[in-house]
Amino acid sequence: MRYSGLCWLFLVTPLLAAGRPNLVVIMADDMGYGDASCYGNTAFRTPQLDRLAAEGLRFTDFHSSGAVCSPTRAGLLTGRYQQRAGIPGVINADPKVNRHHGLFPREVTFADVLREAGYRTAVVGKWHLGYRRKFNPIHHGFDRFRGYVSGNIDYLSHVDRMGIADWWDGDRLVPEPGYSTHLITRHAVGFIKQHADRKGRKPFCLYVAHECPHSPYQGPGDRPVRRVGKGQLPGRARKDIKAAYREMMTEMDRGIGAIVAALKEAGVERNTLVLFFSDNGANRNGSNGGLRGFKGSVWEGGHRVPAVAWWPGTIVAARTTARTAITLDVMPTLLELAGCQPPDGHRLDGVSLVGLLRKSAGTMPEPRQEKDEPRTLFWEFRGRSAVRRGPWKLVVGALPGKKDGLFHLGKDPAESHNLVAEHPGRVAGLRAALNGWRVDVAREATAQEKPRSR
Repeated sequence: MRYSGLCWLFLVTPLLAAGRPNLVVIMADDMGYGDASCYGNTAFRTPQLDRLAAEGLRFTDFHSSGAVCSPTRAGLLTGRYQQRAGIPGVINADPKVNRHHGLFPREVTFADVLREAGYRTAVVGKWHLGYRRKFNPIHHGFDRFRGYVSGNIDYLSHVDRMGIADWWDGDRLVPEPGYSTHLITRHAVGFIKQHADRKGRKPFCLYVAHECPHSPYQGPGDRPVRRVGKGQLPGRARKDIKAAYREMMTEMDRGIGAIVAALKEAGVERNTLVLFFSDNGANRNGSNGGLRGFKGSVWEGGHRVPAVAWWPGTIVAARTTARTAITLDVMPTLLELAGCQPPDGHRLDGVSLVGLLRKSAGTMPEPRQEKDEPRTLFWEFRGRSAVRRGPWKLVVGALPGKKDGLFHLGKDPAESHNLVAEHPGRVAGLRAALNGWRVDVAREATAQEKPRSR
């Protein structure tokens, strides 16, 4: 045991009257705000996601804590800004860059706390928080791991972009044939079937990290574009990316339906919270629903993502919330539902959304967005930063000449009207908050190891 966590187990929120809930967290990879039909996409349909939203709570102001893969995953798992964990950027597959970096086991994850509280824990799919065995999910509170550790793999050969085989069972490299999206679904469903307990005495936490719709763009009927020792096979990449994107999204959507069906078949759907969201915005091959910017940017298109909460019998169907939320909020939410707290003195940057889920359950109307004490949120990537307080967002370093941009997202979610000149005092206040945050996270930042000498 690495720490002394606290669990009060049954002296908890009224949401837990039937016992501690099962927790399923599903994350897409590079799926944009406008990539689901329940968020306005007309290029293709996502009927299972649409059903999840129709039966649950759909967020319109939900954000990833980072604009790219590794940082968001670190923030999600720890409930703290990824800069504190020493992962402000991508952990690159190239050994010449930072393949040796990773999330150290001393970082506290939601799986660590939940497992100590008696939950069975598993992650299937993408890890991207360290290639070395010491960074493997089984050293971060997960009982089981089936998937890959890199940023992306060939969907069929399971080879990363450096030509290295990457499909694991725990910390062992174990090849398994199949389309990665199908395998992720299969292992997720298998875990549910194995561990579902109708009486709720032994709850589980399942983290499903899809590869879709990240590149390489491959449908289930395509040929591999990589093989071991060869990061890219000539002439194999699809040119009809839009068609491939549609096929990929269709398969992930079906997989989400299979997970929900497994919960219902096991009879545990009314004691299971399912959270779905993306790790960051789409690149130019996807849709960010008219928001400015793409993956890798601190504009809304880089970090405002689709998100749905589903819990039959608890969350009233067809609700929509404009409440601002972020992936940092997932850990405190899960811990509160499980009746747990992080270790003594361990501060989380996110806040629990249990109150929002309770209000969305119909016990009281959802409150208006915070006005007296609005949250202040931060994003930073590659020298570009953003700070959000209430509806106001300051963007630093992303405009030509590195000028500041101030936007009122309530009136201008597309960030098209710069209001810097009209609100110099607000700009100064947000800049001061950003500078203070930088000092704060730098003070606690975990130092990564230096590369081994060659």
